[in-house]
Amino acid sequence: MDKYIARQPIFNSQENVYAYELLFRSSADATAYTATDPDAATFSVLSDAFLLFGIDKLTGGKPAFINFTRKGLQQMLTTYSPEQSVVIEILEDIEPDREILDICRQLKQRGYVIALDDFVFADQYRELIELADIIKIDFLATPVQERQMIIRRLSHSGIKFLAEKVETRIDFEQAIASGYSYFQGYFFSKPETFTAKKLVSFDTQYFQLLHEVRKTDIDFVRLEELIKGDVSLFYKLLKYINSVYFGLRRPISSIRQALVLLGQHQIECWLTLLILRDIVAEDKSDRTNELMNTSNIRAKFGELLAQKMNRPELAAQAFMTGMFSLLDCLLNRSLTSILQELSIHNDIKQALQGADTHLGNMLALIIAYEQDNWQAVSHYAQSCSVPAKWLPALYLEALEWSVRYCRQIDEQPE
Repeated sequence: MDKYIARQPIFNSQENVYAYELLFRSSADATAYTATDPDAATFSVLSDAFLLFGIDKLTGGKPAFINFTRKGLQQMLTTYSPEQSVVIEILEDIEPDREILDICRQLKQRGYVIALDDFVFADQYRELIELADIIKIDFLATPVQERQMIIRRLSHSGIKFLAEKVETRIDFEQAIASGYSYFQGYFFSKPETFTAKKLVSFDTQYFQLLHEVRKTDIDFVRLEELIKGDVSLFYKLLKYINSVYFGLRRPISSIRQALVLLGQHQIECWLTLLILRDIVAEDKSDRTNELMNTSNIRAKFGELLAQKMNRPELAAQAFMTGMFSLLDCLLNRSLTSILQELSIHNDIKQALQGADTHLGNMLALIIAYEQDNWQAVSHYAQSCSVPAKWLPALYLEALEWSVRYCRQIDEQPE
């Protein structure tokens, strides 16, 4: 399942990129907003940006302007993303009643930047204007006199103004002369569309995890066990970590490390985003299921192998290596590009790329055994100092674990 998102840069007066607006797209060829359900479009952009594409890849650490519907604000979707990453763009058709004003005050207190989209001055917006940081004015639709009136009336408030739909150099120069701080439009750049492969996950898994996360005493061991058999969840967890923690200093080497790094609140945010977006694959093909099962078996086989070798320090990394060994097939992308986006331990990256290391040889041994390549099994078993007689029992245990894990998921009540 392919997913799409577009971005359009927002520039400052020096023509340097200040931020990007992220836009819903239904296909790779779509050049404009075509969603029939604005609420679903908001959910899609927000969750896909953080969980699928990676907000850091889309914006390079700059703020992301995202349109929010009334329902999106009511459900406080914004709070599932870091305040330094998102500018909340309030659509022009949202009535600024007491509920919306209270929500905006809460968001301001949390540190979010609020922008008003396609602004037209009216008395009913006075209280909302007081909460706004940025006002966007459509240069094509708003007459020159009205643009100037808005600037004069609100210039003392500390609000910054963004000129959108700037089509020409003349528009840009007029906007600068009028006191605008930010600029967006085809004069600078048309929206650029990105494509990503949506990854399968189990239907009830999110709710099991959310139940565990909301306990008073969070059990990271239990959370780790729930995630272990699902390469989709693990991949999304790492994408979310990369989105929340730009420039992660310590690469991830285990699921538990990733969970502890996020902490209870951010784990709950991550899971809620998944649930709201309902990222459950429509693609339930035999090919996808088989790739998932093989990933599970390789992961558990590697973990068991490390333990049997009396190398417990390698167990978590061996599990991650096996789990991600088919990620390129699942996502239909090059392994190199995927690994560039994930902050995982360099030893795991090297192993996945076929390096002659402990982890690399362990993965090669597992794949050779899986393919009945006995000459390669003998070679890599010797490299790993592993008696070949261990392998049948370890493989069977890994297979049983994968079957048991999938059965537990299937038996969960809907």
